Amino acid sequence: MSRYAHMAFSSSFFFIIFISFIIPLAFSQLPPQNQIDIIKTISKNISSSSWNTTDQNPCSWKGVKCTGNSITGIFLSKLGISSTGILTDLCKIDSLESVDVSNNQISGTPDGFLNDCGKLKGLKVLNISMNRLTGPLPTFSGFPVLESLVLSYNSLSGVIDFQLDGLVALKNLDLSKNSFRGSVPTRLGKNPGLQQLQLSNNNFSGSIPVNLMNYTNLILLDLSVNKLSGSIPTTLENFANLQTLILSSNNLDGEIPQFLSRMPNLSRFSANLNRFNGAIPPGLTQYLKILDLSYNRLAGLIPVDLLSPPNLQFDEQSIGRGDPNKYFLKLASTAPEQEFAQWVDPSSIGKLPDLTYLELDGNKLTGNIPLELENCVKLTLLNLASNLLQGPLPKGLGKLLQLVVLKLSGNKFTGEIPSEISRLTSLSTIDLSSNSLTGNIPSGITSLGRLSILNLGGNYLNGSIPASINSSISLLELQLGRNMLGGDIPRMPRSLQIALNLSNNHFSGPIPSTLSSLTSLEVLDLSNNQFTGEVPAFLVQLESLTRLLLSNNNLSGTLPRFDTWTTVESDGNNDLKAPTPNPSPSPTIVSRRKRSPAILVTIVAVVGAVLAVVIVAVVLIVSRRFYRVDDENQGLEENLPQVIDGHLITTDSIHKSSIDFTRAMEAVSYPLNVIMKSRFSTYYKALMPSGMSYCVKKLNWSDKIFQLGSHEKFGQELQILGRLNNSRVMIPLAYVLTADNAYLFYEHAHMGTLFDFLHKSSDHSLDWTCRYSIALGVAQGLSFLHGCSDPILLLDLSTKTILLKSLTEPQIADIELCKVIDPSKSTGSLSTVAGSVGYIHPEYAYTMRVTTAGNVYSFGVVLLELLTGKPAVSAGTELAKWVSSKSAQEDAWEQILDSSLSNTSVPVRSQMLSVLKIAQVCVSVSPEARPKMKNVVRMLLNAR
Repeated sequence: MSRYAHMAFSSSFFFIIFISFIIPLAFSQLPPQNQIDIIKTISKNISSSSWNTTDQNPCSWKGVKCTGNSITGIFLSKLGISSTGILTDLCKIDSLESVDVSNNQISGTPDGFLNDCGKLKGLKVLNISMNRLTGPLPTFSGFPVLESLVLSYNSLSGVIDFQLDGLVALKNLDLSKNSFRGSVPTRLGKNPGLQQLQLSNNNFSGSIPVNLMNYTNLILLDLSVNKLSGSIPTTLENFANLQTLILSSNNLDGEIPQFLSRMPNLSRFSANLNRFNGAIPPGLTQYLKILDLSYNRLAGLIPVDLLSPPNLQFDEQSIGRGDPNKYFLKLASTAPEQEFAQWVDPSSIGKLPDLTYLELDGNKLTGNIPLELENCVKLTLLNLASNLLQGPLPKGLGKLLQLVVLKLSGNKFTGEIPSEISRLTSLSTIDLSSNSLTGNIPSGITSLGRLSILNLGGNYLNGSIPASINSSISLLELQLGRNMLGGDIPRMPRSLQIALNLSNNHFSGPIPSTLSSLTSLEVLDLSNNQFTGEVPAFLVQLESLTRLLLSNNNLSGTLPRFDTWTTVESDGNNDLKAPTPNPSPSPTIVSRRKRSPAILVTIVAVVGAVLAVVIVAVVLIVSRRFYRVDDENQGLEENLPQVIDGHLITTDSIHKSSIDFTRAMEAVSYPLNVIMKSRFSTYYKALMPSGMSYCVKKLNWSDKIFQLGSHEKFGQELQILGRLNNSRVMIPLAYVLTADNAYLFYEHAHMGTLFDFLHKSSDHSLDWTCRYSIALGVAQGLSFLHGCSDPILLLDLSTKTILLKSLTEPQIADIELCKVIDPSKSTGSLSTVAGSVGYIHPEYAYTMRVTTAGNVYSFGVVLLELLTGKPAVSAGTELAKWVSSKSAQEDAWEQILDSSLSNTSVPVRSQMLSVLKIAQVCVSVSPEARPKMKNVVRMLLNAR
């Protein structure tokens, strides 16, 4: 017993000793009182609730780092800080080593800030990026150990000269995304150990300075998106440690230097969008893993070793991924003014069995497709479009069983389409247009189950369309125009959505009734054929049809009246009459001549008798009308969509009391209430008993991709979306589920789509101020969606899915599609959900994934539409590619802009050019080169 008592005493003794030791120790870990006072003063100027300031010990606060009992790091990113006084207060903490106030709204550096911070003996990192700093670069004096200075994504301007001279320990300098001008600075501190220099997206001009040789320890040098000219200096060869060299989007010229092949550490070289000429030097890919020479003026023979397999990994998607089993090469549009003498040595292409992505479009390549290409059995994308290639298409293409995209358009290929292509069961896109191909369309091609786009237009194909075309259950677009086809038009697959083009062929007879099944089709082109008879009424019933081309046929009769959203072109049909105008009542003519009393009496008697008859007739008609309306309403109620489930999502009491599900179902039963159509949806206007009107969207569940499973899961997803709150996004207020469809309710306050105002309006109502406001609003909405705890991705961002509440207030629509579409259940190709043509990010061709970077690309195309006034696709050319090719030409930037806007004033033109830079970054081929949407918002704000 005494032993246990002794043990208890010992335990109590040690516990007391432990407590007496640990409590003073805990209090000793508090920072000095002056640091506590400073940090509490700072906290009073931060309104964000995400910064925890309740604990008495600041070292436990989020964003505060302590070493021992001293505050050594302050990280206040994304807290909405606008007070410049915080910077001055921070520099009073003498133990600071790192300061990060990035992504706030700080507009300047107060007097004394740099002086106080410069005295800090331990400050190594200073990050004030993504704020609103303006004016010239301040002078940095002191800062004895500062290693990293990041001031990117601001609006700093002026020339950089001596401001950085005092920095003796600098290793990382990032001044990108500002408005600096003059020559590239070479006075970057006194530390020859500078490792990273990022000066992209400024207005630096002149040549790449030789004085950069003072910093031969550079690992990263980024001078992209400036106005640099001249050639690459030979002194860069002395940068033995250089790993990344980015010179894209400048006016650099001369030849690609041979010494780059002798730099063993250089793994990435990007020189696209310049004016480099001459041949590609041999040995360039001996060490390089990432190479981009697109959109230059290169010519001559592509060296054999360029396609040597061990290192090259260029890929819009996989920069940084480094997949050792995939190799990518893109030299698109390298020679717009010159031509390659020979495009590749066949012996080299055959040594690349792991080549996955080959894109050489937009050059002037000549010769035949090498037969050895059939050895590249892992190819998923082959793009040789817009060259001067000739000869027959090799049958060996049929061995590329993993091929998803095949683009050979715009060449001089002859002969028949090899039937071996029908073996490529993974194909999603076939584009053989604008060649000289002859013969029939192989029936095997039309039976490919995953094919979504088939473009054979602009050839000399004859015969009839194979009946097997109806088995192409994934086909979205069929382009057969400008051929010599004829015979009967077979039944087309119901999946067609984008376009069916049969123009400029030899089709005759009446327009076939089999076309009535194409209820999802947007464009139907039957022009320049020999169709006869009347225009069938069933074309009016194609609710998704936005454009119908019937010109230059032998049609007769009266053209049916189409809905306002359908554009009809019917000229060149001599016997075809315009639609009958709506009848209007004729004005009643009353004679003013005087009449004799006898005549007046007679008239009064007759009028009295007629009036009596009319009254009796009206009574009878009204009574019958009453019963008939009652009967009709009873029949209408029986035919209304049967509501299985209906829920209000909004918390707004006005909407809750106004939304009437029964009245809404009546509204969607009348075609006259249709106000808009998109790829997946039909929009109706529904007037409620309260007098308020709503936009009711019906999801067209024509594909299993809409079937998430239970209605409960569907409702749960919509409940989550309904809790969002952002004025730039269409948020659902309520929903109704029926057996076949889903109906979503929104506020009805829209003037139309951005597409309509840009490309259909004739009054030019969208000036630059409106367009800039729209661009900024869409960017803010998209940034909000990407910033959600569970990021919301848009499956189809385009000017047709952006609605306008006013000429300056956009709203993003269709945000629920990412929740209600399940691509794994699609009976068609995954490109069904990739977006609209012209907006689809290039890496989707082989990744088949919708990403935030892909959304940024789509937004970049929207920006280009706002800047140029051109649609996303025009004359078969995508806008993004057109802008990239034009911007590579000297003094062509201003030619890209919509001249009706850019010529109004110098400030407008200057701002448009700034926004054009942002758009070009957004549509970068590499997804990793595209900025985050929150940074896009910052850049647009700084472009004011």
